Amino acid sequence: MSGEKKYLTTASGAPVGDNQNSITAGHRGPTLIQDVHLLEKLAHFNRERVPERVVHAKGAGAHGYFEVTNDVSKYTKADFLSEVGKKTPMFIRFSTVAGELGSADTVRDPRGFAVKFYTDEGNYDLVGNNTPVFFIRDAIKFPDFIHTQKRNPQTHLKDKNAVWDFWSLSPESLHQITILHSDRGIPATYRHMNGYGSHTFKWVNKDGESFYIKYHFKTDQGVKNLDVEVADKLAGENPDYHTEDLFNAIADSDYPSWTLKVQIMPEADALNYRYDPFDVTKVWPHEDYPLVEVGRMVLDRNPENYFAEVEQAAFSPGHFVPGIEASPDKMLQGRLFAYSDAHRYRIGANHESLPINRAKSPVNNYQRDGFMSHDGNGGSTINYEPNSYDNAPKETPENKTSPYEVSGFADSVPYDNEDHYSQPRALFRDVMNDDERERLVQNFADHMSAVTKEGVIERQLENFHKVDPELAERVAAKLNVDVPSHLKK
Repeated sequence: MSGEKKYLTTASGAPVGDNQNSITAGHRGPTLIQDVHLLEKLAHFNRERVPERVVHAKGAGAHGYFEVTNDVSKYTKADFLSEVGKKTPMFIRFSTVAGELGSADTVRDPRGFAVKFYTDEGNYDLVGNNTPVFFIRDAIKFPDFIHTQKRNPQTHLKDKNAVWDFWSLSPESLHQITILHSDRGIPATYRHMNGYGSHTFKWVNKDGESFYIKYHFKTDQGVKNLDVEVADKLAGENPDYHTEDLFNAIADSDYPSWTLKVQIMPEADALNYRYDPFDVTKVWPHEDYPLVEVGRMVLDRNPENYFAEVEQAAFSPGHFVPGIEASPDKMLQGRLFAYSDAHRYRIGANHESLPINRAKSPVNNYQRDGFMSHDGNGGSTINYEPNSYDNAPKETPENKTSPYEVSGFADSVPYDNEDHYSQPRALFRDVMNDDERERLVQNFADHMSAVTKEGVIERQLENFHKVDPELAERVAAKLNVDVPSHLKK
């Protein structure tokens, strides 16, 4: 009964008679090992923190719903997108990328934008960022990239030499670092930024036709960003500024929302498009593939418990539903494994059965056992397949992944397009105005000013020169260095 008085118990349910004083041998001790309540409290306290995420450690989350506002059923058979007006509960986690759990919200860093849709056909996770591209395009480079964003193994300090050494040797990063050092590098709040799936995904309709997709969550609050000085001030005065803003907005019923739009590429176009459409360092021009509205996401409920819901939320790009599949994007292909593997390490093999991650549709499989198996562990049912039991779970051939043709030799090969410059060039020349270009140049120079490793600045200026000679010259002037002589006409 709701009005019934609760009494304090141990984890096993036994009543606790004294929660203020340890059991000791007399008034002056020593403490006795028979005080199992004390030992339980201390042992649990020592284990209250699961390992933090290697990336995206600092974050905030909220519950909400997604409502379809436009008929896209001719492109996908996904049930939660099947009809206008259909609502699906969802949970989102926003985050920074490089910082630890105690880091500031207002640093210059991409923001994670991870959405879990609790559909009638299982959970669908869309794990993206607030930028439409990424720093690298092959998962084999990801551990090295993240090492440069974290702490130096000797000094345990952030290392600008490592950051720019890696970027200057990885020109595919130019598009992302240009966005990162633009005004959008520091969002005003989580509510005032867009979200993107970043990768290319595949939609399949009920007739088996396939389409390649890019996801765009457009904030209905409008995009707003922070001035560098304001961001630095907030980092010192209120390092949890974005977390607080999101919580307070929802608590005050000022529910943030985003309109989901997609770019749709017919499967046949991918074979002959002017660059590889699966390269996550590139965007698809809107004039080629305009945005098509899908629906609206609204956040209307705060978590009741941060650890249970936000910290234990486990998103994976490999969580698909019928009608949505992976593309050959090399970075995505690596993430299909890496994310779930990280969750198995961090919160256990049974992380999918935690309340925040549990599907609302029935879960029937033959996985058993493992740490923290707390949901009946399959009971007395059999744990193998194929089997001859009529009531045991069986596969559904109609939900097989759609086929696509592959060819060539098994080999370690790069992407076949090395144009890392035209898209950041368009961003610098055509999208930004004079004031935005000046702030970009200043942000680049401020970030690079701590670089002392010989040759790194020169190499990065050479990359900038390939984007636009003006960009290289202006950054060099801010750094009080010369543009490499072989670049001068």
